[in-house]
Amino acid sequence: MTKPETSSLPKATPPSQVPGQAEDTDAVTEPVTDSATEPVTDPATDPATDASTPPEPETGHLKWIFSALILAMLMASLGQTVLATALPTIVGELDGVEHMAWVITAFILASTVMMPVYGKLGDMFGRKPLFIFAIIAFVIGSGLGGAADSMAQLIGARVIQGLGGGGLMILSQATIADVVPARERGRYMGVMGGVFAFSSVAGPLLGGWLTDGPGWRWTLWMNVPLGVLALIGIVMLLKLPPREPEARGRIDVWGMALLGVATTAVVLVATWGGGEYAWTSPMILALLAALVISGLLFTWIEHRTPEPILPLMLFRSRNFVLTMVAGLITGVAMFGALGYMPTYLQMVTGYTPAQAGLLMIPMMGTLLVASIIVGRRVSKSGRYKKTMVIGSVITALGLGLLSTVSADSPVILECLYLGVLGLGLGCTMQLLTLVAQNSFSLRHVGTATAGQNYFRQVGATLGSAVIGSLFASRLTEMLTERLPADAAGGVGANSLTPELVRGLPDSIYTVVVESYNEALVPLFLWMVPLALIATVMLLFVEEKPLATTLDR
Repeated sequence: MTKPETSSLPKATPPSQVPGQAEDTDAVTEPVTDSATEPVTDPATDPATDASTPPEPETGHLKWIFSALILAMLMASLGQTVLATALPTIVGELDGVEHMAWVITAFILASTVMMPVYGKLGDMFGRKPLFIFAIIAFVIGSGLGGAADSMAQLIGARVIQGLGGGGLMILSQATIADVVPARERGRYMGVMGGVFAFSSVAGPLLGGWLTDGPGWRWTLWMNVPLGVLALIGIVMLLKLPPREPEARGRIDVWGMALLGVATTAVVLVATWGGGEYAWTSPMILALLAALVISGLLFTWIEHRTPEPILPLMLFRSRNFVLTMVAGLITGVAMFGALGYMPTYLQMVTGYTPAQAGLLMIPMMGTLLVASIIVGRRVSKSGRYKKTMVIGSVITALGLGLLSTVSADSPVILECLYLGVLGLGLGCTMQLLTLVAQNSFSLRHVGTATAGQNYFRQVGATLGSAVIGSLFASRLTEMLTERLPADAAGGVGANSLTPELVRGLPDSIYTVVVESYNEALVPLFLWMVPLALIATVMLLFVEEKPLATTLDR
């Protein structure tokens, strides 16, 4: 069990913090005073405190700034989903079906690796210059991807796009912490959580519409004008205090490199394991060895460098560790369902890809609404622990309900269960980031935000990959056992498409649909214990008052 925060941990605290909690609020750079002999004063009324308080940042029009941040985050989150429905057309035109998975994996890998980098460098040098760089990189990658003439060029462009996308996701959330105190931040973080929900549905639908209309290249080129608008908003409106030069320190180059190696190993193991390579193959074992070695070296380096990219002191914060684990589990649950329910709906119910995407709206709708309402409620009350715990329980309930679905279940019932899952996720997701941010002073808030999102992204990758691997192996086994060898010209798991399934004879169709249902649906029940583990973790979160000022 991790220890609660000590005086070595900086933390954003409200001005009304009671004296008995004073020892938890000292930042590492502040001199230690003897609280037994020094009189305790209220910062809200003490003139000396007022004189020494750093001025609030000049934020211009906060609503316009927030609009630019939302636009930047929307671009990054759409980057993970918009190509899903365009992939068949892309690989056909560029003749690269064997490299299809890399179009998605390249973006996820690059953005995940860059998250902690942007978080730390933003804390050291300021977020605005990095934000500008991230937008430019994302726009350049989008432009090059749209102009690609080969799969190699497209994958390379997606890497560049991911290098910017990781920054857009992290810096959008961390910049809100620069301009809005934690107590008021809930309403903004709730809307940002809704952006992820919206992009999860809108991405595939938009990608399909553009592919059928002006062409798949516009799924990438659309980011150019959007990026220009976001860039103008950030350059013109966002004004933040510069970082003190003496507080910057040296860049942790070795830490970045080792974290990149470890993250690459995790993503590749999750992507390739059980599919392209067997779990016991030399390639997967070599990647696992690289993960262990780089992880150990990374820990050793971070313990000794003065400005670590992922400071180990983060892991001495009980709230950070608990929300980090809960966030990783949330990523597994969310993307385990998101990744395969649309395909399930196509195969089992016979809906088209566009219709299957629309059937995910109940999940995304409840997630969006819950995120916004919970954010506003937290800003008003300052209480968040109970909401997170209840949300985690509802997530477990939603997964349990989905595990009861059968091949002949009404579609409206499946949509209802997806809505329950979305409600649970909406009550939890963004509060995890808020709690992590509130555990540290503003100097470390970017690093804490990046760490929280990094582990959630790893959880999403693992959830999609592990669920996919288990589903594929179970489906293959069931079809092999249940189908005659010569059935429908040798129908197998690898050759199934929604069109093919709908054209099968009734006897074969029933076997395929039931096998598909039994291969996927029980896996949701397997995720219920994970969600309950997250619930137990959140029970031990210390509900600290949300800061009402920007503690620098």
